[in-house]
Amino acid sequence: MRFDEDTIAAISTAMAPSGIGIVRISGRDAVSIADNIYHSPNKKKKLSGQPSHTIHYGWIKDGETSIDEVLVMLMRGPHTYTGEDTVEINCHGGIISERKVLETALKYGARPADPGEFTKRAFLSGRIDLSQAEAVMDVISAKNDYALKSSLGQLKGSMLDKIKDIRSAILYEDAFIESALDDPEHINIDGYGSKLKRIVDEQINKIDKLLSTAEEGKMIQEGIKTVIVGKPNVGKSSLLNLLIGEEKAIVTDVAGTTRDILEETINLRGISLKMLDTAGIRDASDKVEQIGVDRAKKHAKDADLVLYVIDSNVPMDDNDRKIIELIRGKKVIVLLNKSDLESVVDKEEIEGQIKAPVLSVSAKKGFGLTELENTIKKLFFNGDLSFNDEVYITNERHKRSLQDTRKSLCFVEDSIRMNMPEDFFTIDLMNAYESLGEITGESVGEDLVDEIFSKFCTGK
Repeated sequence: MRFDEDTIAAISTAMAPSGIGIVRISGRDAVSIADNIYHSPNKKKKLSGQPSHTIHYGWIKDGETSIDEVLVMLMRGPHTYTGEDTVEINCHGGIISERKVLETALKYGARPADPGEFTKRAFLSGRIDLSQAEAVMDVISAKNDYALKSSLGQLKGSMLDKIKDIRSAILYEDAFIESALDDPEHINIDGYGSKLKRIVDEQINKIDKLLSTAEEGKMIQEGIKTVIVGKPNVGKSSLLNLLIGEEKAIVTDVAGTTRDILEETINLRGISLKMLDTAGIRDASDKVEQIGVDRAKKHAKDADLVLYVIDSNVPMDDNDRKIIELIRGKKVIVLLNKSDLESVVDKEEIEGQIKAPVLSVSAKKGFGLTELENTIKKLFFNGDLSFNDEVYITNERHKRSLQDTRKSLCFVEDSIRMNMPEDFFTIDLMNAYESLGEITGESVGEDLVDEIFSKFCTGK
């Protein structure tokens, strides 16, 4: 990338009507470009003569043509987001005004920024590591409170601290072995294998702790794939409408109204659920309805969570027994719907058959949601989530690198157990060290860096 030569510019706020829009300019010539287009009220003040981290009122002009009334923030490197000289122009929000200001900056020497190029420059200048850079995008795309807190923790360096700790321990032992092999007269490594095994065990335990959060971390970031199943006309669509707060699903007294999959993402008090309302499961004679039933069964098998809705006013039958067999072994919450009326279903009997929480709810009256939320937390997050010290693995790339690291450390243990020469240890120790470096960006190629930042939005 033309990192040292180019000055880049982009709109960093949404292209939509708003109170304020921001055009960001970063690079060696950022201040001089801004000098050419910024005009102060007294027509004498130049940004190049102003101290860093100051804000200035004025106008953006192209020659004598006024573009917009603005506030310009001047920030000199290295104490900026990118580590370079940076100018942020706060103009009026809206597609036309923002675009005109950007076009003026480009006319006077900047080039359009690539997707994620500002954050990429922050990474290349050493302001942040790769895991923090990826956390920037996670903060932007966070779908719930927990995802935001987790991403902010990684942005502050929580992941980096854990990885640096493990890498440091590995590198120290590798350097010790290399020194001993180079100077065997002064460094004795007799019995060193036992000591190394204890240290490797400690690092594997740390990695296992991180990997154990990957499943929860993925659901925090992406949401819990939740499928609503049950017989026809038990209130599945009514429950979905209650959860999302609007009438998205058609609700009638006619059994089999829902025939296809209806998808909706909801935020249930900080937990994201990717909801799928499915066709009522029964032996259907109608060909179209049967296709819907088959899809419902498939999605139930793939779900993170199954909400099994039962009409508490109707005795259970063969269709219920087939559903129970279908969802056996899954994470399930049974919802006894229409519990505001007299129930004919034995709650204890259902608990014995499914071994899952059974909650009384009423989609019509709207009660039972708080208990449902608390039950989901207990099923997936052990009750409450705390991000004070906890690091959750929310990135699949990080998970793979940790797995590769673990594999290399296990090879070290195998070599110790087989009494292999010490130089065999260093091969796998360095492989582990390099795998961890892929998380922080210290051991990645340019192609991977380009691929990661290509997924960012332009202007960030």
